[in-house]
Amino acid sequence: MIEVNSTFKAFRVEETDNNYTCAIKDMAFSPLEEHELLIKVQYSSLNYKDALSATGNKGVTRNFPHTPGIDAVGIIEQTTDSNWSVGESVIVTSYDLGMNTDGGFAEYIKVPSAWAVKCPKHLSLKEAMIYGTAGLTAGMSVLKLIALVKPEDGKIVVSGATGGVGSLSVSILSKLGYDVVAITGKASEQDFLLQLGAKEILLREDAEQMANKPLLKPLFAGGIDTVGGQILENIIKTTQPMGAITCCGNVASPKLELTVFPFILRGITLIGIDSQNAKMADRIKVWEKLATTWKPEQLGSTAHEINLEELNAHIQRMLKGELKGRTLIKLTA
Repeated sequence: MIEVNSTFKAFRVEETDNNYTCAIKDMAFSPLEEHELLIKVQYSSLNYKDALSATGNKGVTRNFPHTPGIDAVGIIEQTTDSNWSVGESVIVTSYDLGMNTDGGFAEYIKVPSAWAVKCPKHLSLKEAMIYGTAGLTAGMSVLKLIALVKPEDGKIVVSGATGGVGSLSVSILSKLGYDVVAITGKASEQDFLLQLGAKEILLREDAEQMANKPLLKPLFAGGIDTVGGQILENIIKTTQPMGAITCCGNVASPKLELTVFPFILRGITLIGIDSQNAKMADRIKVWEKLATTWKPEQLGSTAHEINLEELNAHIQRMLKGELKGRTLIKLTA
């Protein structure tokens, strides 16, 4: 029970004359509206979108002061929705959390009940946050891909394979019996990718420098692309007839320069993945699978914990490309 006039701590970003500063502030509780949850946050996680919000990127967050954090897991403290009970463990990712709605870098969050997913029985709150939005996106990608491509159909290629979505996709597909070819620009991380279950490594420069033709020799039964641009173009051109590719990112480029030939001569299927607005039925299905048959044995091996006081320094390190693996923010003592 929340005591009258009590406060909670939150990592706040404030704007003054186009300058942005971050500090831990004491925040007052506000009353719940209909169909809302007050959640005591156990863990949040640091994502690139959070780092952008914390440094004033108006493409992510329009109005300040603001609390970033697009991921959160915790325990329901109060509810105005009869479908939920105090004490239930829940996962909240995507929708508008941490963008223009105060997010998970706080001891408590208040969110619409429609944003919450009950944490599966075989998944701890910490494990759920190691997955976070990256895990949900990887899971959505795998769910759509395996409906169209089976392990016996051939190799599956995964781009951006050392990133959050890519590395989890490699792990899950390998566990499901697929032969995975991992594309990476980090030659030093080949052993890491092989440990995740990749059968082959394809360096990014080789994936980019394929012949500039409308169609190329078929190499893959399908793929999961996390980067966009020329690599996605070449994955599409090298996918065998009736193959399928999912795409969820544009860090390389949002543009594709293609003919329609891969689609009308080979029947290729290109599937867009939008985990932010995914249907609740798909979210529940993916989280259940991430908790059981899809859970990688090495899920916790690259995650490390920090507290709110350490968060600003890690945001700066993320923006410099110095972080590896998942950074969890522990909000409870």
